[in-house]
Amino acid sequence: MEKFKQFFNKYLKNNICLCIILAFVLNFAIEAMARQSLLGGADYLMQTPVVFFYNTLIIFSTLSISLLIKRRIFTYFIISGLWLALGIVNGVILSNRMTPFTTKDLEILDDGLTIVTNYLKTWQIVLIAIGAVLLIAGIILVFIFAPKKEKINYKKNTAIFAAVIAILAASTGAAIKTGIVDTFFGNLAYAYRDYGVPYCFINTWLNTGVGKPSGYSEEMMLGIFDEGELTDAVYADAAENDDGEIHPNIIFLQLESFIDPSLINSIELSEEATPYWNELQEKYSTGWFTVPSVGAGTANTEFEVICGMSVKFFGPGEYPYKSILSEKTCESYAYDLKSIGYSAHAIHNHRGVFYMRNKVFSNLGFDTFTSLEYMSNVIKTPKNWAKDNVLVGEILAALDLTENEDYIYTISVQGHGKYPSEQVIENPAITVLSAPTEELKWQYEYYVNQIYEMDKFVKNLTAELEKRDEKTVLVMYGDHLPALDMTEEELTSGDLYKTEYIIWSNFKMEKEDKDLFAYQIGAEVLERLGIDTGTMAKYHQNHKDSPTYLEDLRALEYDMLYGQGYIYGGKHPFEATDLKMGIRDIKITGIVEIGGKFYVKGENFTEQSRISLDGEVLETIYLGPTVLGLLEDVDPAEAVNMKVSQVDRNSPTDILSTTE
Repeated sequence: MEKFKQFFNKYLKNNICLCIILAFVLNFAIEAMARQSLLGGADYLMQTPVVFFYNTLIIFSTLSISLLIKRRIFTYFIISGLWLALGIVNGVILSNRMTPFTTKDLEILDDGLTIVTNYLKTWQIVLIAIGAVLLIAGIILVFIFAPKKEKINYKKNTAIFAAVIAILAASTGAAIKTGIVDTFFGNLAYAYRDYGVPYCFINTWLNTGVGKPSGYSEEMMLGIFDEGELTDAVYADAAENDDGEIHPNIIFLQLESFIDPSLINSIELSEEATPYWNELQEKYSTGWFTVPSVGAGTANTEFEVICGMSVKFFGPGEYPYKSILSEKTCESYAYDLKSIGYSAHAIHNHRGVFYMRNKVFSNLGFDTFTSLEYMSNVIKTPKNWAKDNVLVGEILAALDLTENEDYIYTISVQGHGKYPSEQVIENPAITVLSAPTEELKWQYEYYVNQIYEMDKFVKNLTAELEKRDEKTVLVMYGDHLPALDMTEEELTSGDLYKTEYIIWSNFKMEKEDKDLFAYQIGAEVLERLGIDTGTMAKYHQNHKDSPTYLEDLRALEYDMLYGQGYIYGGKHPFEATDLKMGIRDIKITGIVEIGGKFYVKGENFTEQSRISLDGEVLETIYLGPTVLGLLEDVDPAEAVNMKVSQVDRNSPTDILSTTE
């Protein structure tokens, strides 16, 4: 006991020593949680001690601010709590997906909360809520009862704190220069593993957008293209014209977490899960499809395909939908194709506000966006995601909407995780005969049965498109691998960032197999159709073999989104569209009163239709696609002013659109 007292008085009463010990313990805990075990944390310390102690220095630097605060114990408690929260949240996220926690996840926190029940059980949510309440209570108690430092030598302690920050800055510079850590994360999960959670998390906060290229100038940007290559570009004025040519409809179908399960060599299935997909691969152009994320990040694959840009040049873990595209328009294949006569539609069988798509699609040039709130007869999976077969009718409706050619971007959702670790499908079409663990067996069995149904959906869709007189190209691909515990060694591709694509058509197209990145496929499809309209289309088609291909692509992204727009002659030509939510017009044909209750009659109502009055959503019962019932009282004189609004599925007071 006496020795402990001596140790305590010598070290733990010393603020610097206490901060060092606390920083070490916190960093070890954070890394252990990231690796899901204490042994994993210990192995990280032993294998990469320099990186470990550099991250410990980062945590120590934040704790050292306590030198300047009288409530030191309270400061320790708050700062330690924040670091520990980072470790816990990152650990929980990694147990549900394959990409770690970033500051960009805080930007999509509202979206994440809407699907939390798909990932966590009720008792887990309750436990988290109790933990949050206890944490707040603890903060209050520590603030009230923890002792304060009576006297602080501010001159001395400020000098010490400044020295700590200077050491951190110098260490960071040296670590980057020597390659101990990096500022570019080609693979976010690997970066967190190699460079440490604290460093990477902070990097996702400080490193955003596309960096300004060295020597950026008008001469540099125009020099990327050959002389005269952009002279006749009709997209430069963003005009919606018809070039007089007959083009095929172009449909992109982004399949949630889709991959042929036979490419996962650690499982054995009772039968083939994607027979139609594999049949199509024998007849149509196909290949590996490299996407920017794994286990999650649908919106970033979407961004790359729609805009021809790579998200690897943005900040680590950044979602352009939640940053630059929420406030600025961006050239896209929607804008480019509209300049030669196409109409542009987006379709997604999930919430319209998810990833802010109801706003972002306007900045990407789409004319219409049909989200789940505008769909009827939607069947759900056991995990409450919409099944994909509903998309067949929505795609056909979009094709029927206009006389001219259509560009349709469709995002599916059926294959979405989290995949249950117990049996939930009683009589599955496909069973998993073997898997690495019992828990994975049930996760894979749920997953492959969703993929099996998605394969049937693709068959139904191509059958319907085959019947049409209009020439149509259908480009299909998986947006990322499923959030399952798999390694590169378990995959035929040997790469966690590879899915597959198929270019189907209802007319003769030469089969040409090649591997593509997500940001290349739009230009590739247009090139095969003889279309070269658009900056990125021209660039990818004509310069993909250039030795400075990626360097120039990064420069173009900066110029188009953050720079002076030299590639457009110094002006930004694209204006946000007046995005129409839903393809079918929702109409009111009459309002009737029966037994003192009001009923609204009309067309194309869905389960998310609500009666509204003066912008206020009223309590409504959905009685069918032509009738809504009002469940509250209104002034009869005001009834004539009632309208029908489509509301967000998770927040019924949030209006997406209202009848005129």
